[in-house]
Amino acid sequence: MHLDNEHSWELDVVVVGGCGHVGLPLALAFADRGLRVCAYDIDRRAVEAVGAGQMPFREEGAGEVLRRVLSGGSFATTCDASVIARSEVIVVVVGTPVDEHLNPDPHVVPAVLEELACHFRPGQLLVLRSTVYPGVTRRVEGLIDERGLEVDVAFCPERIAEGHAMEELFALPQIVSARDQRVVGRAAALFKTLTPSIVELEPEEAELAKLFTNTWRYIKFAAANQFFVMANDHGLDYARIRAALAHDYPRAADMPGAGFAAGPCLLKDTMQLAAFTNNTFVLGHAAMLVNEGLPLYLVSRLEEMCDLRASTVGILGCAFKAESDDTRSSLAYKLKRILGFKARRVLVTDPYVTSDPNLVCLDDLLDASDVMVIAAPHRVYAELSTTKPVVDIWDLRRRGSLV
Repeated sequence: MHLDNEHSWELDVVVVGGCGHVGLPLALAFADRGLRVCAYDIDRRAVEAVGAGQMPFREEGAGEVLRRVLSGGSFATTCDASVIARSEVIVVVVGTPVDEHLNPDPHVVPAVLEELACHFRPGQLLVLRSTVYPGVTRRVEGLIDERGLEVDVAFCPERIAEGHAMEELFALPQIVSARDQRVVGRAAALFKTLTPSIVELEPEEAELAKLFTNTWRYIKFAAANQFFVMANDHGLDYARIRAALAHDYPRAADMPGAGFAAGPCLLKDTMQLAAFTNNTFVLGHAAMLVNEGLPLYLVSRLEEMCDLRASTVGILGCAFKAESDDTRSSLAYKLKRILGFKARRVLVTDPYVTSDPNLVCLDDLLDASDVMVIAAPHRVYAELSTTKPVVDIWDLRRRGSLV
């Protein structure tokens, strides 16, 4: 189902960026709870695919929900921004990016809203949903005031784990924030359609809460990766050590395993906090050095294992996380670039990724490779049948890391 200019349907929610990894699960969740929802997106291919009942990316359980809400008439997609004028609530999932120098660009979200402001109408609720640089919510409020728009503004950060959105949107508490209690109440009423657990904060508190959430995960992964390097450099098995110290010991239960800490959020949000603290965030910068340095560390150990200049290295998985087709900011590609300079040949495979035309099938990679590295811990690699060495920092195969 698609909306067009002649459609007279009044909507409950329009999700701007509604066919992406954050916007689409949210739009589907609202529609599945009976709200009238439209996903607005400038990506025409994604809009057409979703409108035809096809998920443009992997998200557990989302495909079934998509087909259900399309057939039920509670969900539609469009590339026409004028649909915004027909909805009581506008949820914007555009976030603050960082540039090539890892500096946040706080102008992106206001700039998008400047373009869309002509479609706003009195009485609407504007919800900022993606991670923003601290102070962006206030800047958006100023933009709304300068234009004389009677639109309420709230910041309600998403906190889902990609791949688990259709579960966590209904299970996790929802943070809502706004400048006054009336708007907080409107935002809370919206998200209570998904979860009864609402946590109220001031906008600046909520902005930091989202950044702290992702940065805390990034720092924990860095600690685990640093421990892995320490143990590995002394010929010891980090995974065995971790399992032993966490056994019936609750204070160590949250210690992560080793592995690539990547994706579109963790490093980005850590660097936003660094900028927010005038680049005095030593812990955040240290975490970046550890996590971003792990591919180079693996290559250096591979050089000790074999003659890379004469070897073909196979990279198993190029998504940024397990059971995903999302390659955004994946460290598998950093590993590939380094190996492209060091090794004779590099091959990459992934059972889910379809966006990279240079991938090879798993069987061809197994035949041609002298050594392999598990870059994304997809379950299929746990039972991989091969006699060739496999570097497995994730401990997916429980046969030692071989590095």
